[in-house]
Amino acid sequence: MKKSIVTIVLSGTFALSACQSSSDPNVRAQNAEFGCIAGTVGGAIVGGLIGSTIGGGTGRVIGSAIGIGGGGYLGNRLACG
Repeated sequence: MKKSIVTIVLSGTFALSACQSSSDPNVRAQNAEFGCIAGTVGGAIVGGLIGSTIGGGTGRVIGSAIGIGGGGYLGNRLACG
């Protein structure tokens, strides 16, 4: 069950981070900003889901928190360059 949720979230994250190309510099800037935000939020969601599979009770909460922070950071680095 959790593996399928992670797969769905990962697929959604990749779909959200895709940018359309345009010759207009304003559109490019907006697409880049959207991709950056989507990568950060998507990474945090995926990291939180993966972190929540670790441990139980308080360990699960700590794992989720670390996963959210780490996933958000990694998603930001990948999407924003």
